[in-house]
Amino acid sequence: MTTGTLPPGLTLEPTNGTITGIPTSAITSNLTITLTDNKHTSTTITTTLTARPAAPPGLTNVKTIISTGHTTYALKTDGTVWAWGLNPWGQLGNGTTTNSSTPVRVTGLTSATAITANDGSAYALLQDGTVWAWGGNWWGELGNGTANNSSSTPVRVTGLTGATAITASVWDVSAYALLQDGTVWAWGGNATGQLGNGTTTDSSTPVQVTGLTGATAVTTETFDAGGNTSNTTSYALLQDGTVRAWGYNQYGQLGNGTTTNSSTPVQVTGLTSATAITASGSGNNRAYALLQDGTVRAWGSNSYWELGNGTTTDSWIPVQVGVTSGP
Repeated sequence: MTTGTLPPGLTLEPTNGTITGIPTSAITSNLTITLTDNKHTSTTITTTLTARPAAPPGLTNVKTIISTGHTTYALKTDGTVWAWGLNPWGQLGNGTTTNSSTPVRVTGLTSATAITANDGSAYALLQDGTVWAWGGNWWGELGNGTANNSSSTPVRVTGLTGATAITASVWDVSAYALLQDGTVWAWGGNATGQLGNGTTTDSSTPVQVTGLTGATAVTTETFDAGGNTSNTTSYALLQDGTVRAWGYNQYGQLGNGTTTNSSTPVQVTGLTSATAITASGSGNNRAYALLQDGTVRAWGSNSYWELGNGTTTDSWIPVQVGVTSGP
């Protein structure tokens, strides 16, 4: 090279005039290059070479994003899962316990169709109907038959095939799967009967929620009461438009007219044509149902008018949103 300087990271091969390498900074160089062949015939080339910075790394083609407050997960259209944030229990799923300020790929997942997460653990549903989990595992919430041994890479939840949906809630230590046959299975912590199998015993493998058939949707929410991450209430929508609930019930969020916890599903009072359900998710002790006629019912805690019925009184049975029952 006669005059000029190549951008940093690039080199000129003097025998054939080839420039190789990857630029490490953005720069424009004016170059004069003289090439001489074996007969001592010279050719001079003058050119301008511009190196532009690469686009910053980022997530594209994301179809689902969820966050547990300190760790966030993204599911891409190619079936891969990415995570960033806190990682003390390996909940980023990349084989480390190092926090990451940028997305890292969850190891080994290539055909995920859904993701969910709870307090330190995360889950992916794959195209083949299996469920995989990673992160914290104090109460068996990874579902692989072990407890008190976190995993920084995904492990398969034992025995689940034909899963069509998964759910967990931010403060919880349990998880749920809806299967093609309309049954619901749960695993992990069970202090308030949230596994729905008639006990309050934790389970490190999935157990069937008692008596549920024809379920079409499942959701859950957990009340964070001063670090108690087990006050969980879960809900299932059935094909006949009725709703079942089980678990924690201090504020009447089971919707059956009581405030007594239940370790098996109870029918939410008065709902016969529900088409969708949702729980508050972040521990606010209430749930909502959308009915076929387009109206909404709500029940549970109502400290800040969340039930939408004109009061701040908790309701142990569903009330219609928008129909006031007080000043």
